[in-house]
Amino acid sequence: MSPSTTHHPLSTILVTGGAGYIGSHTVILLIEAGYDVVVFDNFCNSSRESIKRVEKIVGKPISVIEGDIRNRNDLRLAFNTYAVDTVIHFAGLKAVGESVEQPLRYYDNNVYGTVALCEVMQEAGCKSIIFSSSATVYGDPATTPITEDFPTSATNPYGRSKLFIEEILRDLYISDHDWKVVLLRYFNPVGAHPSGTIGEDPNGIPNNLMPFITQTAVGKLSCLSVFGDDYDTHDGTGVRDYIHVMDLAAGHVKALEKLPLFHEVMTINLGTGTGYSVLDMVKAFEKASGKEVPYCIAPRRAGDIAKCYADPSYAKKVLDWKASKDIEEMCEDSWRWQSNNPNGYTA
Repeated sequence: MSPSTTHHPLSTILVTGGAGYIGSHTVILLIEAGYDVVVFDNFCNSSRESIKRVEKIVGKPISVIEGDIRNRNDLRLAFNTYAVDTVIHFAGLKAVGESVEQPLRYYDNNVYGTVALCEVMQEAGCKSIIFSSSATVYGDPATTPITEDFPTSATNPYGRSKLFIEEILRDLYISDHDWKVVLLRYFNPVGAHPSGTIGEDPNGIPNNLMPFITQTAVGKLSCLSVFGDDYDTHDGTGVRDYIHVMDLAAGHVKALEKLPLFHEVMTINLGTGTGYSVLDMVKAFEKASGKEVPYCIAPRRAGDIAKCYADPSYAKKVLDWKASKDIEEMCEDSWRWQSNNPNGYTA
C-alpha cells in the first residue's frame, strides 16, 4: 500500500488455522485487499515461521492468538480483544489416512471445535462464517464434473467431519437467518506464493501429491509412491482437480466481498474444472523443475477414488471468480518454494 493511501479497514476477519497452508496464503490476499486480520491457530500442524514470512510479504505485523478452537476461553479472548466481523474457518485436521486410524480425534477437533467456535461467535454477536470444506464430501461421484447439487457421501472420517460441519452450519442458519454462511468445497490445492517464501510444509510423510513430488525432486524422499495404477482413467492413476493455492485464496476474498448479498447458505465448488492424473502432474513437474521424479507404484489407498474434478461454473456466477493459474504455474511455484526451503519452515 503506498504511503498516500489512507487505510480504511473494511472489517476485522478472524482466520482460524491462519498459519496453515491455505490460511497463510489467504491472509496475504485479505491484507492486500484492505482487511484487518487476526490469526487464530494452535500450531499443531503449522509453523509460527509462516506468519513471520507473511509479515515480510505484506510489510506489516499480524495479530496472532495462539489458541485451540475447542477451547471456548481461547476463542473468547479473540472476540473480546478484537471487533471481529467475520470468521474464515480453516482450522482442522486434514489427513485422510490418519482420520481412518484416529476417527475420534478428527471428530473432536473438527466437529466439536466448530461447534465451540459457533457458540462463541453467537455470544459475541458475530454471525458471518466462511467455511473451508472439501470435495471429499462428494464421496465417490457417479460422474464428473461435479456440481454443487451432487449427492454427498464421504468415504472417510475426515470427509465426514467436513460434511457434519456443513450440516451444522445449515442448521444454524435455519435456526437464525441472521447468520451468513458460505461453504467452500475445495478440490486439490497445490502451488505456493510466487515469492517462494511460503508454501505447503506437511509434518512427516506428506499426504498430498505435490509436496510428495517436490520432496522427491529435492532428494528428501527416494521415490514418489503412486497409489494405484489400475483406476479407470486415461493412464490408470487417480485424476484430481488441482487448483493453485493463490486462486483458492482469491476465492475466499471474493466470498467475503459477496457475503452481505447472500440470503441463504451458499455451497460453492472451488476448482479449475480440469482433471489431471498423478502421472500428468509428475510430467508437468519434471518439465517445470528440470528434475527427474522417480516413482514407484504402490497399492491403492483405502478411501481413494478414481476421478474427482469440479464444474466451477457456479463460482463464476455467484462469486465472479474463476481459477486463472495453469498446471505449469502450479508446478513452477511449488518447485520454487521447495527448492528455496528444502526443509520447509525448519531452518
